[in-house]
Amino acid sequence: MTKRGYALGQTFLIGCASILLLNGCSLFPHTKGRHAFIQYWPPEKGSDRLKLAVKDNIDFKGVVTTAGSEYLLKNNPPAKKDAPCLAIARQRNVQFVGKANLSEFAVAPSGFNEYFGTPQNPYDGWRKFIPGGSSCGSAVSVASGKADVAFGTDTAGSVRVPAACCGIVGLKTTHGLVPLEGVYPIEADHLDTVGPLGKDIARTVQGMDLLQSGFAQRYEAAKAARPAAPGIRVGRLKVKGTDEKVDAAVDRALAETGFQIVPLPGDLAEKWEQAKKDGNTIAAAGAWISDRQYANKRGISLRTKSAILVGRVAYRRGYRAAVARQKEWQRTLKQVFQKVDFIALPTLQSTPPLLPPDLKIGLLEALMLDRQNTVAVNFAGNPALAMPIPLHHGQVPVTSLQLIGPRLGEAGLLNAGRLVENATRKK
Repeated sequence: MTKRGYALGQTFLIGCASILLLNGCSLFPHTKGRHAFIQYWPPEKGSDRLKLAVKDNIDFKGVVTTAGSEYLLKNNPPAKKDAPCLAIARQRNVQFVGKANLSEFAVAPSGFNEYFGTPQNPYDGWRKFIPGGSSCGSAVSVASGKADVAFGTDTAGSVRVPAACCGIVGLKTTHGLVPLEGVYPIEADHLDTVGPLGKDIARTVQGMDLLQSGFAQRYEAAKAARPAAPGIRVGRLKVKGTDEKVDAAVDRALAETGFQIVPLPGDLAEKWEQAKKDGNTIAAAGAWISDRQYANKRGISLRTKSAILVGRVAYRRGYRAAVARQKEWQRTLKQVFQKVDFIALPTLQSTPPLLPPDLKIGLLEALMLDRQNTVAVNFAGNPALAMPIPLHHGQVPVTSLQLIGPRLGEAGLLNAGRLVENATRKK
């Protein structure tokens, strides 16, 4: 069996385990609506203050941090203080508009939430698409215009996947750059990050400037250093299983921008697949590490309990071996960034999956784990940007380009995103 086939087999088994534990529940058995917020605070009328949504796994003083869970809502006290990542936003007196919805304990890449409801994808019509997870509410709040900027968390793609599904911009930050104190964890030691989402690059820069002091100046310096695309080397990584239309959209966007395109070798794609497998193992184990005390609690969804139990298996069978391979993968990417400035590939291998009512939740999550090209970046600890680019003849009008940068390269990444945005934006 190929490495990719083995990885897919793993995710299929995870899906099967989820389906069995869910005992045949359909996708929308108990949802209460499709809302972006768990708590919404309407902004002041006529105010020009920046509207900020905060994912509800980040502590906000005086409000219960639910992490998308009915159990935590009903059993936990309000947060005694803000998470440190909110400090700059407090100082600048932004308009907090609410705590954004998420999949329970941030473990579902689909964005599904049985208790609070699953936020509505902005591309929904007669067909219903997943919003992506776990920062589904953060993405939908921005796409709907109820927030200018949102904060999300990204362990295996949870900022970039919903950004890709909802046609907005999402930035996964360098691991360790933004403090994680007061953020409900999955796997904080190796994967967890906090990052901004915005409707475009400019708004995402504003969001990043609320997470890192002095970021706006770093971004302006990056723009001055590289005002145009010629001279910027972008390594193009091709991964198996990607929809041809999505790959074509990425190639077209890079060419229109005018980057120097450097094809990356096939052996890097093989190492990428191993990193994806290892990152998924660590993320799955994180659900067990962080949430095992809830495995038998009433009020925790069966889907989440199944993820916790699958995490126990991952922790016992593959966690330590995966962690042991992390430094080698980091060295591999560091060597790549000696030859190119950024790495480009699709954020998702396809457009957002539909939400047919008869699809089982576990199978949907397994499908998303296989389709997202995100967790290998978390495994490395590098920053990555997901941004919309035009898609021809697709179910939705855009797909998502992912640009990966060297560690602490957020300013350069957003500048490269600015160049892509200017080149591909509809005139």
